[in-house]
Amino acid sequence: MPGINERFTLNANERLKSRKIIQQLFKEGKSFSHIPLRVMYLETDTQIVPLQAGFTVSTRNFKKAVDRNLIKRLMRECYRLQKNDLKNSLEKNSRMLAVFFIYTGNKMPVYEDIVDKMGGALKRLEKIFE
Repeated sequence: MPGINERFTLNANERLKSRKIIQQLFKEGKSFSHIPLRVMYLETDTQIVPLQAGFTVSTRNFKKAVDRNLIKRLMRECYRLQKNDLKNSLEKNSRMLAVFFIYTGNKMPVYEDIVDKMGGALKRLEKIFE
């Protein structure tokens, strides 16, 4: 249960935008699937904040940019509301993590499904980095 002073934000510095880190993540990072999400992660030491995340949707499965943007918006919102446990765990252990969420499904998702899958993926990451 969130604390009284706990804020659910996703600032610009919490988003994964560094090309260098993204390339390193795809080259050296580890991954797992929590269908319809593919989660790639890499422990780093060059970040400002303990947890940075990126989101993408395949053009192959969703031709229209409107659909891809909607799915990314859903993923970001679900991540924003559920990331605090993982972030607190990383801060406690003084570790830094770069994560990339890839939506691999081929059907338009429902908000409840994304909430469930994102929560499961974040719990799995939390267990990995305990």
